Amino acid sequence: MARSLYFALILLSLIWGGSFFFIKILLPDFGPWTVAFLRSTFGLATITGVMLVLRKPFGFRAIPWVAMVIMALVNTAIPWALIGFSETRLTSSLASVLNATTPLWTLVVGVVFFRVATTRMQWAGMGIAFLGLLVLVGVSPTSLASVDLLGFTCMLAATLCYAVGTHLSKRLSGGLSMYQVTFGTLISAMAGSGLMALTLERDSLAPLASLPTLGAVIGLGVFGSGVAYILFYFMVQKGTPQFATTVTYLVPASAIIWGFTLLNEPVSWRLLAGLVFILGGVYLANRSSSRSARQATKRQESPTASDAGAGAGTEPDAAALPANPPR
Repeated sequence: MARSLYFALILLSLIWGGSFFFIKILLPDFGPWTVAFLRSTFGLATITGVMLVLRKPFGFRAIPWVAMVIMALVNTAIPWALIGFSETRLTSSLASVLNATTPLWTLVVGVVFFRVATTRMQWAGMGIAFLGLLVLVGVSPTSLASVDLLGFTCMLAATLCYAVGTHLSKRLSGGLSMYQVTFGTLISAMAGSGLMALTLERDSLAPLASLPTLGAVIGLGVFGSGVAYILFYFMVQKGTPQFATTVTYLVPASAIIWGFTLLNEPVSWRLLAGLVFILGGVYLANRSSSRSARQATKRQESPTASDAGAGAGTEPDAAALPANPPR
């Protein structure tokens, strides 16, 4: 792997790890839906500028807008609002660790609703990660009292939304480029979260005049939702999808560092132990699914030299890329 890929990996983990920090900064001034609206708005402005500079087609007529709106609400707007609400009751470090369970819920949703085949190793990984959740919450009355169960539940609900959104996006975004999917997702999420914010919160945007607040919005929207996706797909195209998704394991560590150094959040043994169990379980489950996918690909595909050259230099469509980048 080239050094630029490892640089992009570390930078992306810091950006997505910092997203939990930026959300925490914005919550005193804005409600969860307003935070989601600001994030999607600044992210949309970023991806629009990138597409204009690179002269990428927007393809408005090619986008199935009804399906795109459904996917954007489930996969973006709703989980972003849930994460914001959960961070009013949890530390950003704990929220980031719970967010790392997304691949496991993706597996569960695939088995229950989409008839996805699984292996014993994947179930073993899920079991280990579940132990990590028990470690985070605690099993005694005194430890249960130290964790806000509503915030905990909302954070898990956000990861469940990501899981459902992953499978929806695989089925609804075929034939579109990664730029079109990102553009369609963010503009739909902006409309949906903006409507909810206007209905339920009606927050003033006056706090954006404050440089720290504006900086947090830029960090969350421009970097966390614009630049981050570009970095992620750069790693997919120049490296491999498996390499790109390893950012899942670095984001919680980055978020813990952000929370500890800038928010003075405590780092307990339960947080670190739960992180180890959860990431270990995710690793086992993903390793098994990746191996199965590679074996299936080898059995089904036998490309000729002309076939291999036909796709060289072309931009992969969304169906060929990981549908739901971890964040």
